[in-house]
Amino acid sequence: MKIVLLGSGGREHALSYKLLQSSKCKKLFVAPGNAGTGKIATNIAIDPKDFESIKAFVLQEKIDMVVVGPEDPLVLGIYDYFKNDPLLSAVPVIGPSKHGAQLEGSKEFAKEFLIKHKIPTAAYDSFTAETVEKGCRFLETLQPPYVLKADGLAAGKGVLILQNLEEAKAELRNMLVHAKFGAASSKVVIEEFLDGIELSCFVLTDGINYKILPTAKDYKRIGEGDTGLNTGGMGAVSPVPFADALLLEKIANRIVKPTIDGLQKDGIEYKGFVFIGLIVVKGEPMVIEYNVRMGDPETEVVMPRITSDLVTLFEAVANQKLDEVTLEIDERSATTIMVVSGGYPEDYEKGFEISGIDEIQDSLVFHAGTSLVDGKVVTSGGRVLAVTSYGATFQEAIKKSYQNIDKLHFDKMYFRKDIGFDLL
Repeated sequence: MKIVLLGSGGREHALSYKLLQSSKCKKLFVAPGNAGTGKIATNIAIDPKDFESIKAFVLQEKIDMVVVGPEDPLVLGIYDYFKNDPLLSAVPVIGPSKHGAQLEGSKEFAKEFLIKHKIPTAAYDSFTAETVEKGCRFLETLQPPYVLKADGLAAGKGVLILQNLEEAKAELRNMLVHAKFGAASSKVVIEEFLDGIELSCFVLTDGINYKILPTAKDYKRIGEGDTGLNTGGMGAVSPVPFADALLLEKIANRIVKPTIDGLQKDGIEYKGFVFIGLIVVKGEPMVIEYNVRMGDPETEVVMPRITSDLVTLFEAVANQKLDEVTLEIDERSATTIMVVSGGYPEDYEKGFEISGIDEIQDSLVFHAGTSLVDGKVVTSGGRVLAVTSYGATFQEAIKKSYQNIDKLHFDKMYFRKDIGFDLL
């Protein structure tokens, strides 16, 4: 098969690594890719949101499958674009319909879905610029901390958690009236704060059948001890040590099954990944959010633990025969540590040469924000590399990742030295 994978981050490098392990994958193109995907696949300079250019390339190269990494093309409706075009309709797209992608594209849509299908989640209400003062009064009914979520896509940065009521009111006005997150915050969801420990559940579904992939836990804050600004993710661990058989059973029965059943009941076409952000409160799992693609950096620990043929799984998704294939998992733990640019998630410089990648042994290196300039790998993003390792325990895997990170260098390089600290 000839496959096009859309995206350019660490998630896409990890997906590329897994797709290329399949004997069915004869040629893999990554649009636009990065320096890491360029070493193992063929990068093509196409924006994942440029559907016309993707169509032209798919027809020209006789592509057999399109796998969507990031959320933007899904929310914009790439699945429907292919389905409704007679020239493209035979090419399966791994990702949900535009309707299904609203689970991530709109926080309000997701909350309404959760409430409708009786899936455990926090109490909430949503507000616009016209109802901003009503929103301020709603904040007064809640206990701190106060959770404000931009309704639309804000690159993982549209959530504020604030301790002070007056600050929360000011930020609500800032989001709604002054467009702090642009169009993404033209509507804001205010949510009850849930106190517990978080984890991520990943599901692959063909719209009827589903497979629950390995759990993972990521670390969003830039600073050690989970302090400082939110990022796209500074590291991840899989499986989650505290996710015992009882908790996994609760997640499967109370959250995953009603989610997939709910998609069917609502007539939502969905062939792809469901990322379920969970929080465990007093032993009970509750949904914080849905994403409609794999997480990043969780993909960098989940994909290496899947030993099944990923192309075979995707074919089964496309043909609605996921119940006919087996999902096999590596029992070892996997951890990943993100190496980032100094200054991230705020302003940072790009273009620094990276050394030491070739010296890494017994770990996988997934490129997140890199490019190739004059034959040299240089930084091109905030999150630069993910160093993933296996171990009998997550502690052993983390130790291996840190030992290999010591071999890497670029100017102003930074990484958290405490990933997994809260699990000990």
